[in-house]
Amino acid sequence: MRLNYKIIFHFLGLLLLFNGGFMLLSALVSFLYHDGVTLLITAAGLITLSIGGLVMLLTRSHRKEMNKREGYIVVTFGWIIMSLSGTLPYVLTGSIPNFINAFFETMSGYTTTGASILNDIEIIPKGVLFWRSTTHWIGGMGIIVLAIAILPLLGIGGMQLFAAEAPGPSADKLHPRITDTAKRLWLIYFGYTIAETLLLKLAGMSLFDAMNHSMATLSTGGFSTKNASVAYWNGQPIIQYIIILFMFLAGSNFVLSYFAFKGRIQKIIKDEEFKLYFKFVAIFTIIAALIIYFKADASVSSIAHPMVWGEGESAFRHALFQVLTVITTTGFVTADYTLWTPFLMVFFFGLMFLGGSAGSTSGGVKVVRHLILIKNGFLEFKRTLHPNAILPVRYNTKAISGQIVFNVLGFFILYMLSFIIGALVFSMFGIDFDSAIGLSASSLGNVGPALGDFGPVNNYAALPPLAQLWSSFLMLIGRLELFTVLILLSPFFWRNR
Repeated sequence: MRLNYKIIFHFLGLLLLFNGGFMLLSALVSFLYHDGVTLLITAAGLITLSIGGLVMLLTRSHRKEMNKREGYIVVTFGWIIMSLSGTLPYVLTGSIPNFINAFFETMSGYTTTGASILNDIEIIPKGVLFWRSTTHWIGGMGIIVLAIAILPLLGIGGMQLFAAEAPGPSADKLHPRITDTAKRLWLIYFGYTIAETLLLKLAGMSLFDAMNHSMATLSTGGFSTKNASVAYWNGQPIIQYIIILFMFLAGSNFVLSYFAFKGRIQKIIKDEEFKLYFKFVAIFTIIAALIIYFKADASVSSIAHPMVWGEGESAFRHALFQVLTVITTTGFVTADYTLWTPFLMVFFFGLMFLGGSAGSTSGGVKVVRHLILIKNGFLEFKRTLHPNAILPVRYNTKAISGQIVFNVLGFFILYMLSFIIGALVFSMFGIDFDSAIGLSASSLGNVGPALGDFGPVNNYAALPPLAQLWSSFLMLIGRLELFTVLILLSPFFWRNR
């Protein structure tokens, strides 16, 4: 079956319209704060809108059918097109004049990685900073999920796109119609963003900082408006606790949030992934807090304000914050965990491979995949003793198919191979071992802070241009969970059948 190229380009044009519209919203913020770049951001928005509108006009006579192959193409190239056009506000305003740097920053935004090449964030115009956070917010729930909410207007079914955007081991739907699912997810996402903004404002943040950090939190992105990230507010614990709460929510399945609002609490209590996610956070926080409390060097300080080590609350708060920010792949920073003893440095490196829940905005492997791997591993012992027994892996009391187990095993192997290859390529650019493995794990898991020269208190400005492009590629395949992008690199995908 031949590819329906017209519908692919029509959809890419639609995504450009979305991008242009959000740029104009950033121009409005620029105007309200009188930062001097309103016209330039407006020009970026109008250019993007014009290209998107022209592409949609030229492809308006498309066949309104979309299969899986076209869904994969739209998702992958949609992210690339959004990232390419998203560089315009940076380049036109001169905030990031180098195109590769701007592309890296934009891809880091849309993939909710949060890695930045900016050395001084606080001198960037507010309209550009808002656009930077907006790329997080769009990417958090998925630009495709946003777009399929209005597909009925185009007469196009969106199931193929949803499958490509969320290729996890299972798909929980809130409503039989995919567009209604997308609308409900976005309503929850938007509601959480507003709620966190209001709470952060009441806790002492400026409205601008509150908006930006809310968008970065709910998207599990991590872009901050301050050079010191959230460590800027180390003297105001309430702000960090608010961010902790919403990081936890963002790292859990948004479907469970829907059930909570509907009063179906039993669905949450019985959900195996959520229980394991909660246990992981609790256990890892206790381990980190005890080590900080008893072992951390008293000379170690956080980024912006000295931390009095040995104080129970401070040790607990920083441990909980950093555990959550790495598990959910948010990437905010309150302290440099690479200085918290060698054990904790390796400990946090390991957490980069965990990830939040499936159906959340976080990156990484995802808790449900770890759960299935663990269960299947224990069942292998039983199968060895009882080779004739039928022992299916069960998830939430239901037996799951062998196909899903094989998919999870395949994903994990491919993820680890991608990590190893990623580190090898970084080493080819002359990057040392610690930094190379940190960069690979952080880029692939969409975490942000890495290790070595690219740790929590550093940024990615020193990364060579080609290494930035490689990091961007790892961010993309990590955000779209490997198969969606890598399948496009296989020859058989492009054969007409």
